[in-house]
Amino acid sequence: MAAPPPPNTTLATKVSLTFSCKGLLDKDLTSKSDPIIQVMTYNHQKNWREVGRTEHIMNTHNPEFTKAIEIDYFFEEVQKLKIMVYDVDNATQNLGDDDFLGRHECTLGQIVASRIYTKELTYRSGSSAGTVTVVAEEMGQSNNEVSLKFQGQNLDKKDFLSKSDPYLEFAKDRGDGNFITVHRTNHIDNTLNPSWPEFKLDTKTLCSGNYDLQIRVKCFDYDDDGGHDLIGEYYTTLSEMSSQQKKQWDLINPKKQKKKKSYKNSGIIILDSIKVERMSTFLEYVMSGCQINFTVGVDFTASNGNPTDPSSLHYFNPSGPNDYVQALTAVGEVCQDYDTDKQFPALGFGAKIPPNWQVSFEFPLNFNAQNPYCQGIHNIVAAYQSCVRTIQLYGPTNVAPIINHVTRFTQSVLAQHPPNTASNYFILLLLTDGVISDMADTVRAIVNASYLPISLIIVGVGNADFAQMDFLDCDEGKLRSNDGRDAMRDIVQFVPFRNFKNAPPGQLAKEVLAEVPKQVTEFFKLSGIPPLQPQQQQPLNFQPTI
Repeated sequence: MAAPPPPNTTLATKVSLTFSCKGLLDKDLTSKSDPIIQVMTYNHQKNWREVGRTEHIMNTHNPEFTKAIEIDYFFEEVQKLKIMVYDVDNATQNLGDDDFLGRHECTLGQIVASRIYTKELTYRSGSSAGTVTVVAEEMGQSNNEVSLKFQGQNLDKKDFLSKSDPYLEFAKDRGDGNFITVHRTNHIDNTLNPSWPEFKLDTKTLCSGNYDLQIRVKCFDYDDDGGHDLIGEYYTTLSEMSSQQKKQWDLINPKKQKKKKSYKNSGIIILDSIKVERMSTFLEYVMSGCQINFTVGVDFTASNGNPTDPSSLHYFNPSGPNDYVQALTAVGEVCQDYDTDKQFPALGFGAKIPPNWQVSFEFPLNFNAQNPYCQGIHNIVAAYQSCVRTIQLYGPTNVAPIINHVTRFTQSVLAQHPPNTASNYFILLLLTDGVISDMADTVRAIVNASYLPISLIIVGVGNADFAQMDFLDCDEGKLRSNDGRDAMRDIVQFVPFRNFKNAPPGQLAKEVLAEVPKQVTEFFKLSGIPPLQPQQQQPLNFQPTI
C-alpha cells in the first residue's frame, strides 16, 4: 500500500477580518456595554484556540471595531470560527471575568465567499443577541499601499476649558449604503490646527481596491469617556486624493449646517502628501462574487459489488460511512461554502435505472431530471443512499457522459450572464472504483472542458489499479485528444482514497482541492477575464437554470 502523501505545503493567504455589531445586549447598569470581540479557530487537535481580539470600545451597543484580526486562509480546508462578544468590565486579559454578550459560529470560507457577512448573535439561551458583520480583505497580494498625511486648520472648538483634541476617522462605502470604519488616527491634544503623523493603508483596506469608492472622513474631538464630539465630515475618493486636482476639503457638521444659513464649515482638512506604490488573486475573484459550483458524479458499476454484501464499496456499514460517503463529504464540505444557494447537482453513472431499467451514464441521484439539485452535502448523501437501494449496478465505467453533462451545464449557466465575466466556476467531483472504459471519449471531454471554467477531481475508491488516472492528471505537458486538440490547461486532480484511509480528517480535501485556486486564476487569466466589478455582481439569490 502506498504511503500517505506528505502534508500539503501550500503557502497560506493572509486574510484580514474587520468586525462591527448592532443591537448588542446591555449588561452595564449605569451605561451601555463596552464590547470587545474574541475570535477562536478550531484546530487540528480539535480544540478551540484564540486567534485574535479587537480593541474594546466604550459605551456603545453598535460598535465598529478598527483593529482587524489576521488569519491564514486555505481554500482546501474547512476552517471553523467562533466569534465571541464580551462586555469588558476590568483591565485583565481574562475574558472569563467579563460579561458574555453573544456568539456566532461559521467558517472562514463562508465569510470570504460573502460580500457582506452579517449574522445573528445568540446568547446562552439561544435567544437573539444582536448581529455581527464581518468584512474580509485579502492581504499582501495584488494590492497597493497608500501613504497619507493630513493637517487641519481652524477646527471648531468643542471643549469648554480648552481647545479640541482632534482625530480623523476613515470609513469606506461597503456597497449597501453603509460605511465601515477602516482607520482612526491618534488624537492630538488641545489644538485647532492639528498636523497628524503620516500613516499607511493598503488599498484593499482603504477602498477595497476601488479607487472610485466613496471614503467618508470624519473629524472628532476626543473625550476620555468615549463620548467623542463630531467636528465635521467630508467625502472623497482615492482617485480624487491622488489626482493632484484637490488637496483640501471643508469639514461639514450636518447639524450646524441645518441651523445656520451663513454656515460655511467647521474647519478644513488639508492633504499634505499622498504616495501610492503596487495579477488578480483567487480571493479577489471569490470576494467579488464568483460562485464556486459543485457537482458530484458517482460510479454505480457492478465492479463495486452488491450493496448488500459487506465487501461492497457501496455497503452501508452501521459502524460508519463507506468510502464514497467519506470522500463526498470531505470535498463537498469545503466547496459548499462558496455556493450561496447550496443547491448541488448530484449524478450517477453505470447503472440500470427505473422505470425502464436501461443502462444510464448520466442520471440524477434523486431521479428528477428537471431538478437534479440536492440542498446541501447531507442531502446529496441522503440521495446517494436512497439511490443505491433503488438501482441495479451494471456497467461499463463510461465517465465521458458525466463530464460532457457538466460542460453543457456550464455553458448554459454562462449564457445567462454577460460574456467574459468571472461569475461562475465549476468543480466536478468524480467518484469511481475502477478502470475507465471510454478513455478516448473521456480525454476528449476533458480537453473540451479545459476551455471552460471547470476543474475535475477524481477520487479512486477501492483497491483497483488506477495507473491510467495519472495519465489524465498530467501535471507536466498537456492532455491531447485523439483528434489532435490540446487542453488549454491542466484541470484534473486524481487521488486514490486508500492513501487517506488512516490520514487525519480533512487531509483528502486538502490534497485534491489545493490546486483549485491556481486553476481558477489560470483560467480567468488565460481568458483575459478580471474579477467582477460591483455593477456586474449577481444577486445573492441567483439560481442558474438549465
